[in-house]
Amino acid sequence: MGKSSQRKGRAGELELVRLLQAHGIPAQPGQAVSFGATPDVVGVSGIHCEVKRVQSLNLCAALRQAAEDAQYFEDGLPTVFHRCNREQWVVSMLLSDWLPLY
Repeated sequence: MGKSSQRKGRAGELELVRLLQAHGIPAQPGQAVSFGATPDVVGVSGIHCEVKRVQSLNLCAALRQAAEDAQYFEDGLPTVFHRCNREQWVVSMLLSDWLPLY
């Protein structure tokens, strides 16, 4: 991953954290450029946050990564927070995980 991609990804994580905090969620960014050593975002109770700030997203691959990381970190349901340039944030998760929340 190039430095500009890393910067864009980190900026997306920080942007999402600020939005979550504005809604009273005690989210905090993970460690910068940790290469998987820490989650992207922590403090969202029961949810593993995988953040993707990309123009073109392979959602199935992102959900697989979120599921693997959620199991590794044992921090909650695998969830992908993503957005494209100049678009709103979208939250994606498996229906089997979403149904009990609803």
